[in-house]
This record gives sequence, C-alpha cells and structure tokens, in this order.
Amino acid sequence: MGSQTVVADVADELARRVAAGEYQPGDLMPSVRQVAEEFDMNRATAQLTLGRLESYGFVEARRGKGFTIRDVRESGGVDVYRQLFRFSIPMPDIAIEMFRDIVEVERNLVFEALLAYTSGSQEIDTAEWKASIDELEAIARQDVPDLRQLLTIEVALVRRMLTALGLTMQRAILNSIGEMVLEVPEAVEAYFAGAPDLHVLVWRALAAVWDSGSGPSEAQLALFEDLFGMYHEKVIARFDELVGGVEPAVDETRATA
Repeated sequence: MGSQTVVADVADELARRVAAGEYQPGDLMPSVRQVAEEFDMNRATAQLTLGRLESYGFVEARRGKGFTIRDVRESGGVDVYRQLFRFSIPMPDIAIEMFRDIVEVERNLVFEALLAYTSGSQEIDTAEWKASIDELEAIARQDVPDLRQLLTIEVALVRRMLTALGLTMQRAILNSIGEMVLEVPEAVEAYFAGAPDLHVLVWRALAAVWDSGSGPSEAQLALFEDLFGMYHEKVIARFDELVGGVEPAVDETRATA
C-alpha cells in the first residue's frame, strides 16, 4: 500500500472520530508521535496525515501545541460540511439530519431556479437542452442505470439554468451540494427513490413549457410544486432506509391483496 493511500485512510479514520464526537472541539489531536505509534507509520507520514486532516478543515495547527480540534458544525463552511457529511454515514442520526438539510436547500434552490427560468425571458437553446434530456433518458432505460451519471447530468442541467439567470452564488451552492451527494453512494441512490424514468418525464414536461414560449400556467406551477414536495419526501425516506436501516413502509392494500 502506497504512502498516499495510508495517509488518506488514516486521515479518514481520524476525521470519522471528529465527526462522531470522539474528539471534542478545543481538544488537542493526538500528537504526531501518537498517530505514528497507533497506526504503525513513521513520523513523516503521520505529519502528512495530520496535514490532510487540517485540509479537511477538521483541525487547525497551533504553534507549539500541535493540532486542535475545530468545532466543525459551528464554524465550518461548505467544504467542511461536505467532508463532515461524508464521514457521518456510519452514524445514522447525524447523517440523516445532515441529509435533510442538504435536500431542503437543494429543493428550494432548484425550484426557485425553475420558476425564474420558465417564467423569464432567457434565450433557451432548445437543441442543447433536449440533447441532455435524451442522454438522461438513454441512461435511465438501461437495465442497470448508472445513477451517479444520471444525477451528474441533472446537476448540469440545473447549473445551466442558474448560469443563464446570472445566479452565480446559487450556482456555487448547487455545485457544492452536487459534490456532497455524488461522493456518497447512499445519497445518490436516495435521489432515485422513484424510477429514473420519472426524472426524465419531469424534464420533458419542463422542456414542453419552454417550447411553448408562454411560461407555465398556474395549474402547471401547482403541479410542479406538489411533485417536488412528494419527490423530496421520498428521497429523505429512502436515505433513512439506506443509512438507518429503516424498513420500507408496507403498502397495506397490496399486503392484504
């Protein structure tokens, strides 16, 4: 095993301990010597490991003291939140709480972007949009769709809307959310709580609105809002099942059939 792999693996284990609260904010991290002894590595590699943990944003170097644990939940930015989410997956309560927050932010951002885009006067490259939706459909129809690839395409579609709207900060937030979710297989799977074909149908419906040139009707807006609400509830429920071991709800009608 290469030294870079060792550094990454040990840094991930130390980060997991921070995320789990095994190391408390303000406490000193184990020293270079202690890390070297515990993980059977030389001190130079241990120093690199703690440096990587600092790059995650989980600790900060204090001259003459070593590395101090940061209060990552209180003071961490988006990059720290991303790492924290990744390392929280073995701790269902923390992971589910964080995922709910991620989904809520993503839902509001995407829905507001759709409203602004469909009712605005932006020039829409219909051919480019339809090409992306066609690609989405081709992957969705595969026997075993690549869910990560599907989600990557959908993030790119929303990113294109935000770019057209000139919403650069929202685009940055979307990019960060996309990175958080795409790094965690359970989160990717949760976003396809329903059949991938349903995602394609929604994008086709949006494309039809754009083709009409008249913007969405009140009925269409209400329908989209209801669909978004139900979809994201299912996404969160699916993540609960995958991470927390919650049994899927039984359809009583089917059960008694």
